[in-house]
Amino acid sequence: MFTCPICNGRAIGRVGTDQFYCWDCFVEYNVSGNQVKIYDIAEDGSLVDVNLPETEIATVDASLT
Repeated sequence: MFTCPICNGRAIGRVGTDQFYCWDCFVEYNVSGNQVKIYDIAEDGSLVDVNLPETEIATVDASLT
């Protein structure tokens, strides 16, 4: 099971290739290998990069099936 790197929630939707949305904490993120980039969604629908320290990001299991 794949979980959100921010809240560890399981309500995850696929937005695109290696791009996901968390319905629990309302963030969008990309997974590339072991690297995760997290984005907040602005009022106009654009993505705003969220720079969190590595210690705040949960370990991501990048093995998607």
